[in-house]
Amino acid sequence: MRSQRPLLRSVFVAVLLFGCVLQAFAQSWPNKPVRMIVPFPPGQATDIVARLLAESLSRQWGQSVVVDNRGGGGGIPGMLAGRDVAPDGYTLTFGTSGTIGANPGLYNKLPYDPVRDFSMVGGVFIVPLMWVAHPSVPYLNLREMLEAAKKSPASLNWAYAGTGTSQHLTGELFQLRAGVTLTGVPYKGSGPAMQDLLGGQIGLMVDSLASALPHIRGGKIRPLAMTTLTRVPQLPDVPTVAESGFPGFEGNGWGGLVVPSATPRDLVERIGADVRKSLHDPSMQEKLVSRGTIPDARGPREFETFVRAEVSKWSEIARRANIRLD
Repeated sequence: MRSQRPLLRSVFVAVLLFGCVLQAFAQSWPNKPVRMIVPFPPGQATDIVARLLAESLSRQWGQSVVVDNRGGGGGIPGMLAGRDVAPDGYTLTFGTSGTIGANPGLYNKLPYDPVRDFSMVGGVFIVPLMWVAHPSVPYLNLREMLEAAKKSPASLNWAYAGTGTSQHLTGELFQLRAGVTLTGVPYKGSGPAMQDLLGGQIGLMVDSLASALPHIRGGKIRPLAMTTLTRVPQLPDVPTVAESGFPGFEGNGWGGLVVPSATPRDLVERIGADVRKSLHDPSMQEKLVSRGTIPDARGPREFETFVRAEVSKWSEIARRANIRLD
């Protein structure tokens, strides 16, 4: 037993030194430009928020934060690019409601595991979704819409921006919770769907607040209910689905930062704290709210708990609604 003490002492010293090295690394980071991968094309909601955050972090860190768009393939190529890099904090990746929340339930052979392959740095933004209607429809709120749907099952058509999107899955979740059957009509993006809603070719739609807000303010479409858990500052008078008889109902788009799972914990915490500092800045909050999003300053552990719950929820909805993308 006595002969093992030098060995144990050496191991303890080595572990202590390694911890000191990691802590020193986290404190000196960054000393060169940081890359931020966005798994979508330029101009998409995540890209817009990423550029706002990159500008803020560049000021904090005194180093350039460069947005790298890797669009296409359901966000899968971009997530793989963010996974297969050195775990040194110099490449951050935006994980979203689609790429790390819904994709595990939509693809049988997804080539990455959101929780196993990545460490969660923290939340950044939420994209509120909502039920909206053309002014010609006879119902003025969600309850009246439900009454119409129950009287004549499958007679109400609703539009959404593509199979497997947050809008689609949220609409399916609503039908399961409400016990109604609506006829979904997929479109190639929110823009074409909104055009048909504005033209009266379709009566209902689940859309993002960012997309719908200008048309609501212009009186061209009618808001029925938010799918956020609480009301949003942009439309404080519009009730939520949860308030309308479905407690706990929530379905949103969202985005947060992730890094490879081997990234030192001290560094993950350091980056997460800096991101939260940016999100707590009033000017940053104003920019996000003005673009139809809501700041989400969840830290690493809280964001990981959230992501795990989202994967479970949307995998179940995809299974029950038989939605697959491969």
